[in-house]
Amino acid sequence: MAKAVALFSGGLDSTLAILTMLRQSVDINAIVFQTQFGCVADEALSSNDPFSVAEKFGFGVRLCNLSDKFIEIVKNPEFGYGRNMNPCIDCRILMLKEARVVMDTAGADFIITGEVLGQRPMSQRRDTFNLIDREAGVTDYVLRPLSAKLLKITFPEAKGIIKREMLYGFNGRSRKPQKALAEEFGLIDYPSPAGGCLLTEPNYAHRLKDLLTYDPAPGFRDVDLLRIGRHFRFSPSCKIIAGRNKTENAAIQSMSMNGDWLLKVEGYGSPVTLVSGEITDEALKAAASICARYSDVKDISLVEVAVFKKGSSFRLKVQPAGTDLLEYYRIEKKQTLNCY
Repeated sequence: MAKAVALFSGGLDSTLAILTMLRQSVDINAIVFQTQFGCVADEALSSNDPFSVAEKFGFGVRLCNLSDKFIEIVKNPEFGYGRNMNPCIDCRILMLKEARVVMDTAGADFIITGEVLGQRPMSQRRDTFNLIDREAGVTDYVLRPLSAKLLKITFPEAKGIIKREMLYGFNGRSRKPQKALAEEFGLIDYPSPAGGCLLTEPNYAHRLKDLLTYDPAPGFRDVDLLRIGRHFRFSPSCKIIAGRNKTENAAIQSMSMNGDWLLKVEGYGSPVTLVSGEITDEALKAAASICARYSDVKDISLVEVAVFKKGSSFRLKVQPAGTDLLEYYRIEKKQTLNCY
């Protein structure tokens, strides 16, 4: 029986690619890659558990954590970024390199992905496919079943391991062909294509760029915090994060570390506000003002804010922050307006 390693996100395209191979009696060893930025695994794990999909259709799946390697290519991608901070080409090269190791170790014959020609402008073009495969050392060994009829013949097709006539020629951004194929396979429950890689989101990318500017080697905690809350840069060495809801408040509190300060307006609806880095009295006052601004007593002229650190606490009376102060410190990609 032929064996293949599959890049698997739990999403529609990668699932269809696997089902197409299962129909040709290929033994599938699927890999779900995890990074800090949700590019593949978080989308899958949150919206369509890859393990339940694998169990339903009868193929194996494993997790592969790329966090350490991935942060390095995010900082300095050889082939550049997409519209924001998404190093899509370098990302695919890294994943295929890892898949090649698994292929060799498991004695598999080839690699499959759910990529569709023309679906993404940066990484899913003919020339880019060739570049990615060459740089990853997997030329002719990557089969893209959903677009295979539009691409050059690969090793498993040339050797007769795979029947080319049972593959597809999908092209472009339309999801109609995939949805029709999903119905044919009996695949009903699958996530929408929205979301996925946080690096493609302008505000998240802007926050990450700010973090890397002031901390070229951030810890996992600091990267994880980029996902939640309102972010403010008080100084090159000090940052303020205010929660937006109960879930974010709980997350911020759980991720606080020794040396951080936490602030809250007690007795009222209030964000949990974290201050980290080199913290001065002025930074705490600014954080308290921001905390008060997003609390339920933001219209009161003077608000008492509780300030906590492991082993100590005190209270500050501050005016809720005005719009000017918020905009001055806020880490957010500003909209550029065209004036005519």
